[in-house]
Amino acid sequence: MADMRLTIQHDGVLYEPPVEDGIKLEWERSGTPGKLTFKTLRVSAVEFSEGDAVCFYYNNKGVFMGYIFTKKRDREHRIEFTCYDQLRYLKNKYTYVFQKKTATQIVKALCADFNLTTGAMDNTSYVIPTIAEENIAAIDITLDVLEETLLNTGNMFVLYDDFGKLQLKNTANMVSTTLICETTAENFDYSSSIDDETYNSVILYYKNDDETIKIYTAESKSTISKWGTLRYFEEVKTPTIGQSKADSLLKLYNRKTRELKITGAFGDATVRGGTLIPVKLDLGDVKANNYMLVDKVTHNFNKDYYTMDLTLEGAWE
Repeated sequence: MADMRLTIQHDGVLYEPPVEDGIKLEWERSGTPGKLTFKTLRVSAVEFSEGDAVCFYYNNKGVFMGYIFTKKRDREHRIEFTCYDQLRYLKNKYTYVFQKKTATQIVKALCADFNLTTGAMDNTSYVIPTIAEENIAAIDITLDVLEETLLNTGNMFVLYDDFGKLQLKNTANMVSTTLICETTAENFDYSSSIDDETYNSVILYYKNDDETIKIYTAESKSTISKWGTLRYFEEVKTPTIGQSKADSLLKLYNRKTRELKITGAFGDATVRGGTLIPVKLDLGDVKANNYMLVDKVTHNFNKDYYTMDLTLEGAWE
């Protein structure tokens, strides 16, 4: 396919091996490194090695930069490569203590620990009082601080590798113009639920030094009358944010969750986990005509066509 180009750098030399059966690229919204898989015939003069740098280009634009982590061979001398981007190195574990830092500051410190290359990082603003974790993966610290930021501000941020540079972005600024509709998607699978991460009653509590307890509440009487009480209950470490956090949690979780899986959509290499993508589909109980959040995308690059499969999340009435 003329629009695809894949390179492997081995011992300082750049190679462009012939690729068989297409190229698959997977991106998820949280906690998972970008993953590129492809097959090639063994080149007798070259033995590509784990750790070799791999770059993939589509329409002359860099899409993926990462490193070979796994090789599989068969009797026909075909080799299947699995490559990951820089996020893979945040699976390393260590002991961390942070005080009065934003998620942006913490993520930058974690990346510096492992000499990772960073790009633009949005300011998450919210100051996290204390983080103290022993023997924990850096990516888990990242997910924790981004989740705490979301719960306290309502703003969702995503950490991803953009062709060799780790970026931290507010999903509100990751908007695609690629429309998902009946003519651009081959098929879909849709579900709605109040069984997972739906709450219409929030109770937070804070333990004072004298063992007394302060309670912060927020609830929706209208959805309680429809669904019954679905309660979120948690301790807060800082009393000054108790009520604002309760209000934010109710705003965030007082809705049905909806998951939409799209197969065979027209490919768009700019779509990744965390992207907001417009959807216009008749789903049966509701007609979607809004943006949905990409939780996972698999890009399928083949000789004669390019499609993507999407797992989308959203909440609307």
